[in-house]
Amino acid sequence: MIAMLFQALSAKLGIVTGRNLAEMCRDRFPRPVVWSMWVISEIAAMATDLAEFLGGAIGLSLLFGLPLLAGMVLTGFIVYGILMFERFGFRPIELIIGNLVATIALCYLIEMFIAPVDWGSAALHTVMPELANAEALLLAVGIIGATVMPHAVYLHSGLTQARIPTRDEGETGTVVRISNTEVIIALAIAGLVNMAMVMMASSAFYAGHSDVAEIETAYHTLTPLLGIAAAGVFLLSLLASGVSSSMVGTLAGQMIMQGFVGFRIPIWVRRLVTMVPAFVVVGLGANATNALVISQVVLSLALPLPMVALLIFTRNADIMGRFANSRLTHAAAIAGTVIVLLLNAFLILQTLGVTIPGLSDGG
Repeated sequence: MIAMLFQALSAKLGIVTGRNLAEMCRDRFPRPVVWSMWVISEIAAMATDLAEFLGGAIGLSLLFGLPLLAGMVLTGFIVYGILMFERFGFRPIELIIGNLVATIALCYLIEMFIAPVDWGSAALHTVMPELANAEALLLAVGIIGATVMPHAVYLHSGLTQARIPTRDEGETGTVVRISNTEVIIALAIAGLVNMAMVMMASSAFYAGHSDVAEIETAYHTLTPLLGIAAAGVFLLSLLASGVSSSMVGTLAGQMIMQGFVGFRIPIWVRRLVTMVPAFVVVGLGANATNALVISQVVLSLALPLPMVALLIFTRNADIMGRFANSRLTHAAAIAGTVIVLLLNAFLILQTLGVTIPGLSDGG
């Protein structure tokens, strides 16, 4: 719901002002603040690409029996090749990403029928979640970063700013309503897919296989547990997720750079630069799965910046006119920002070794 709200606010900002969030920050904030936001946003975009690029590479590596480095190179070429469709406008990219996301959703729908899900327990904890220990907190913060995603907040304002030109406030209001509907549908599907991932993993691995903590181990364990079809579907979803998200991360990075500092670099340079951290992680022999989780935590730590900026801009009637946030919307946005900030604060305290009551490792 936090993701839905802030994506809707980002889209509204782009539609009403004709400017994306990064451009608005450059126009309205002091120069030191703008440069700081740009650097942090670029780090977040690279953290995103680290996770998604590694995910796609692991999928290719396991699917075709390739070395991980070879999978990474091949994933880089696939993403770059698809990004070349941008020369024909953004619609072909939208269609490709949409089909990849549909592939992911279909894969996990199939997994739901293969895995022995405890539907009663799943229903209960959908409305009564719990954080059993400090490790669960780390994963929860990572899930927030992977769901709301700061780079996606920036990108959405750019995708909608000139998508359908409007001539008056009536048309602008119609486009904003259509955009809100699109956001709700898209993120509802994304949320259901995320829930399906967690449910499949817990049903397949929790009972007797709680030692499964790596993607590679998960794949090899799925084959004897649920059959080769389940393992193959898992890898297909991983590959589709890695490629689609890596594309989004690259496009967002371009928009963030152009918005904050006013210049672009060739897409192949952007692609090359954002691939470097993943190659460094693998080259140093670091644990790829741990790198994925930590990269998502980095996203969550960077998330408050665009959230606060959106709060400031979309509440300002001088900027938004009659489309400025209502008191209720503004209060909801503040609540969402506070939730993210509190979870980040807990995570930082935990990292510093401060004991959090009720979240010790003993649970």
